[in-house]
Amino acid sequence: MKILRNYVLKEFCTPMFFTLGVMSFVMILLGNLNKIADLVINKGVNMLSVAKIFLFMAPYIVTYALPISILIAVLISLGRLSSDNEIIAIRANGINLFSLVIPLLLIGIIFSLFLVIFNDRASAYAHFNYRKTLLDIGVKNPTAAFEEGVFINSFQKYILFIYRVDQKKNRLGNVRIYEPQGEDKPTRTIVAKAGEFITMPEKNTVKLKLIDGTSDEPDPEDPTKFFKLNFKTYFMNLNLMQSQDKDKMRKKPKDMTIQELENEVKKLKKDNIDPTPLVTEITERITLAFSALAFMLMGTSFAIITRRREKSINIGIAVVIMIIYYPLFIGCEAMGIEGFLPPQYIMWLPNVLLGVVGSYLTYKVCAS
Repeated sequence: MKILRNYVLKEFCTPMFFTLGVMSFVMILLGNLNKIADLVINKGVNMLSVAKIFLFMAPYIVTYALPISILIAVLISLGRLSSDNEIIAIRANGINLFSLVIPLLLIGIIFSLFLVIFNDRASAYAHFNYRKTLLDIGVKNPTAAFEEGVFINSFQKYILFIYRVDQKKNRLGNVRIYEPQGEDKPTRTIVAKAGEFITMPEKNTVKLKLIDGTSDEPDPEDPTKFFKLNFKTYFMNLNLMQSQDKDKMRKKPKDMTIQELENEVKKLKKDNIDPTPLVTEITERITLAFSALAFMLMGTSFAIITRRREKSINIGIAVVIMIIYYPLFIGCEAMGIEGFLPPQYIMWLPNVLLGVVGSYLTYKVCAS
């Protein structure tokens, strides 16, 4: 059994690490050729600085590349064993296929747990240093203070949440602005369907024009109460809280560890602000990590059932599984951010779906 186990693991690990290396290279380098050309040619950034930027991009890429590599590797390795009738030979010798599959499932669990820690620590650290590096070499866009789908704490007094940002046209869609009034006081809220902004770096200020919305305005008779004011246009100045010192840069949600995100969730709840986007960020990191196990379950069963050794066929099967998984994951994430369903539950749906189907098929294959 030990010889068989080592043989199967060797057959799996070789294509996994090869696929991981190729995918990481393609996603980091080839997927950013335009950005590299812009940094080197147009902005005059030296290659060492560019290499540093892409080094900090690597952990984020691994979050997606590792589960996909596991899926492709298990399809290729078990597909070859099945097509060469080695699976039949193993059964003929009275060996239960569960003993063949269990080591692979353990690898899926180990990699999933590894990715939980990796996404929490390495990815957050790398993303924060990626932003610091951009600022350090003078590449950061003045409009980078605005980012879709995250709470923005870069401005004095205000906390912003923007669903859509068009940097080219300086347009915003579905804008929410919160102004905490302190403990035991209601938070002032401004909601607008659209917005336009003008950055003024020399004044460390952003001028914001809000369109079609409502604003909570203080009641002159009782400052602790507000009344709703509907508006067609509303102008306000947002002063940048942070200086251009990279050592004082505030962390965005993707820069934070899970513990830091949980602390922010508690603070937002105290200010009566919905922390759903941060809860979604926490859940996303964990569920993406366990996609490795879900892919392992699906890949194991399909490899034995299809009995194909051609790499193109196995990669095609992997693509079909990814086409099902990632759009479903994005849809569940969107529902979580929008608040239609609790993100801590709905975002597990893709993993549970693939896991249940994969477990059932694996059981049927191994028990038959």
